[in-house]
Amino acid sequence: MDIKKLQTLVVDALEDVKGQDIAVFETSHLTSLFDRIAIVSGTSNRQTKALAASVRDKVKEAGGDIIGMEGEDTGEWVLVDLGDMIVHIMQAPIRAYYRLEEIWGDTPIKLGAAKRAPKKAAGDEPKKVSGHLAASKAKVEASPVIEKKTPAKKTTAASAAKKAPAKKAVASKAVGKTVKVAPTKTEAAAVKALKALPEKKVRAPRAAKPAADAAPAKTVIKRIKKVEA
Repeated sequence: MDIKKLQTLVVDALEDVKGQDIAVFETSHLTSLFDRIAIVSGTSNRQTKALAASVRDKVKEAGGDIIGMEGEDTGEWVLVDLGDMIVHIMQAPIRAYYRLEEIWGDTPIKLGAAKRAPKKAAGDEPKKVSGHLAASKAKVEASPVIEKKTPAKKTTAASAAKKAPAKKAVASKAVGKTVKVAPTKTEAAAVKALKALPEKKVRAPRAAKPAADAAPAKTVIKRIKKVEA
């Protein structure tokens, strides 16, 4: 089987079972035992076994040979030998520990290269597309439409200007007026009661008491001499 066809079958089989981080490397310049090596990660023992079974079944259906399979008992690292290509199906911790990419990964192969469509022959003509399909019709550029806006703001401003003087006139009339309010009956009765009360007598202020520390006032006694008869 052609190595490119075998490579495509292996990648398709791994993608069908959701294999993670699929990488393919060319090894023909490193060893004569095989031309390609593929490395893929699985999340569990069950998925690694399912990936190996998918590769085996797809290659067998295409008429390829399966040389051998190893590691199916544990499922941590399953190796599928296809003769010209070796497939390593590993769990993420095992793959990070052994780092096979550093040994065989100097010449990586782009996975999209094997799945490219073949080129058209010179005599092939493009397929005709029916004219009634909307996708086949030429697009017509739409011209911009300019909408005229109604001058709503101008009319509102004019009406507001007309109404403004009327408000000022009303305000000017209200300024300067005084309104007398008659007292209530209770207020009038209270005023009469206050007028009827007699006037209070104002008492004279009391003399201030002498301070305790002040010195006592001195009394002077004068002696009068008796006049002899």
